[in-house]
Amino acid sequence: MPAQSPAMNVMMGAATKAARSLRRDFGEVENLQVSTKGPGDFVSNADLKAEKTIYEELSKARPGYGFLMEENGEIEGADKTHRWIIDPLDGTTNFLHGIPIFSISIALERDGALVAGLVYNPITDEMFHAEKGIGAYLNNRRIRVSARKKIEESVFATGIPHTGRAGAPQFFTDMETMLPKVAGIRRFGSAALDLAYVASGRVDGYWERGLETWDMAAGIVLVREAGGLVSDIDLSARHMQTGNIMAGNEAMHDAMGRFLTRK
Repeated sequence: MPAQSPAMNVMMGAATKAARSLRRDFGEVENLQVSTKGPGDFVSNADLKAEKTIYEELSKARPGYGFLMEENGEIEGADKTHRWIIDPLDGTTNFLHGIPIFSISIALERDGALVAGLVYNPITDEMFHAEKGIGAYLNNRRIRVSARKKIEESVFATGIPHTGRAGAPQFFTDMETMLPKVAGIRRFGSAALDLAYVASGRVDGYWERGLETWDMAAGIVLVREAGGLVSDIDLSARHMQTGNIMAGNEAMHDAMGRFLTRK
């Protein structure tokens, strides 16, 4: 594989260090103190510790870069051209229930464009990483989106909004549309890993509505560098603004565009 940039080495180091405490806390999951932020949306001590570690490591290596973080929001840096986008624990509900499907997600934005992304599952030790123009990798092995062309042979990932949230009725409409057409639909519980799985060909496509920027930033880089397409569900390029996203190889992206887009 091509040499990793210094920035990617910094991202990997920060993720690896934060993962140590997440693994420890995952082993003691029943003892975690948890406070409720909203319906089905939890913040744990593990979240906060991991974000603090990542923030400190990245700040030390790149003084002046700005931050957008799930738990601590936006921090403007002296360097207005660079910003880190961080989700220290994507899949918190899985984590709190002892389900080993969660991830650390770190992306780097330069002049408003995403240029690097990393998604790391500390339990499986799978590190997905990509840089613009260099390609996408899983633990240093090149990955590509799947080559499937037939939607009836394809498996898709999605997210399920919690009951009472605004997007629930639309979700049921989407499922009614997609279920009869595909081989299967999976709900893993981590949007960052969903996108990483698209990039590595484990699933053929993915859609979800109502995400936050930190849920998808790193995964977007992965999918694009793995040869896939990413857009808003309405086929526009506003997914970072709307939080509605679909990703897949060209054939699956086109199919989702036909079936999910409401004119």
